[in-house]
Amino acid sequence: MEAQQPNQHIQPAPAELAPTERTRHRRLREQGSALVSDLDGILRDGFVCHLGVTVDGTPMVVPTVYGVDFDRRTLYLHGSVASRSLVRAPRATVCVTVTHIDGLVLARSVFEHGVNYRSAMIYAVPRQVTEEDELLHGLRILTEHCAPGQWDYARRPSAKELAATSLLALPLDEASVKTASGPPQDADGPDGRLGLWAGVVPVHTRLGAPESDPALPEGIAVPDHVTAWGTGRAG
Repeated sequence: MEAQQPNQHIQPAPAELAPTERTRHRRLREQGSALVSDLDGILRDGFVCHLGVTVDGTPMVVPTVYGVDFDRRTLYLHGSVASRSLVRAPRATVCVTVTHIDGLVLARSVFEHGVNYRSAMIYAVPRQVTEEDELLHGLRILTEHCAPGQWDYARRPSAKELAATSLLALPLDEASVKTASGPPQDADGPDGRLGLWAGVVPVHTRLGAPESDPALPEGIAVPDHVTAWGTGRAG
């Protein structure tokens, strides 16, 4: 069963995001970015997002994996409970967030403490993927985004499994990007003369060495594409 790409026209990605009332940077504007390349970098560096949606009148934030078709400016994610709610209430806007923590900023005063981070918030009306070609394409994008090489290595989904799979597609047209980096900002004020240590504690998320399933028969080695991830790939 081959994954076919959906029949969609590929448009060049814009250089910048168009601001909306939901994405306009009103606070800490210097940390905001309108560059599509910054949005894409944040999405490439992760594979877990949080989907904010209203389910039966109650706010719910669902952690789930995602994948991005950058050519078609589409984000795919597992819908689970949220997708069933969205089917019952179509045209509901959701918010998807992706965040990376790069460091703890320890200042001389507690008030000036902070976090170095990269984050993106995406607003969209999701579309449930039901057509088989796009469903396979979206699942391939999602699988390869999380675990490159696994789509061609592992067994593909069966027709029964596809029927039981919920996949949502979201356009990347409306998004807000913010980042923070660098040392504490209190060195030039009175706190700079306190004689206290200040700085940044870096935070890294990395993949470790593969651990084989104890149930594997003897002689089945870790596949090359998994070994190639090494221990340095960010997660």
